[in-house]
Amino acid sequence: MIVADKKREQIIDGAIKRFIHFGIGKTTMNDIAEDLSVSKPSLYYYFPDKKHLIIGVIERVFHDFFELIKKKYNPDLPLEEILFNTIDVRNTFFQKYYMLRITEGIPDLLNDDVIKGKLQTLKGSEKEFFAEIFSRAKEKREIEHDDTFHVAELYLESLMGLCTMCIMETGKDLFPDKKAFNKMTLKQKNLTTIFVRGLRCAD
Repeated sequence: MIVADKKREQIIDGAIKRFIHFGIGKTTMNDIAEDLSVSKPSLYYYFPDKKHLIIGVIERVFHDFFELIKKKYNPDLPLEEILFNTIDVRNTFFQKYYMLRITEGIPDLLNDDVIKGKLQTLKGSEKEFFAEIFSRAKEKREIEHDDTFHVAELYLESLMGLCTMCIMETGKDLFPDKKAFNKMTLKQKNLTTIFVRGLRCAD
């Protein structure tokens, strides 16, 4: 079982490298098998088709993201500082996996119901985690808003909007440079400051 899981993870690693370099659309299962020097039957044993391999990649990226964001989460810190830390983690992953287009929702693949459902589930988990952050802030009387899940949804969608603006300003097929990333991060943190101050007011 451990050996099988290791092989599966190696395939996902190889797929991520290939997807980042050539793009998901231009990568075939044959390409990945050749890169890893594995037989196609072996590859298809773990992933019956490309769609399932893409799902495996999405799950890996989000799993690593959640692990790091939870590790960085210290409920004793002020809310604004907590959110600043999550922005730093989010943007680290935005840079590392930018070419996968996961942060855009992988638009070319959103017509697939299975992949769309997986993304929605994972994004739902992220909203729940941020709702917990806002709920704890409410318990500490840092904010006064009651519907913390709605707050989390608005906050995350606002951050995503700034990511989209960064992509549009840079050009969809170009990789944003350090200046563009820093500009986006600064805007997200400025937004966070305004957002948190607004939450200190009663509904």
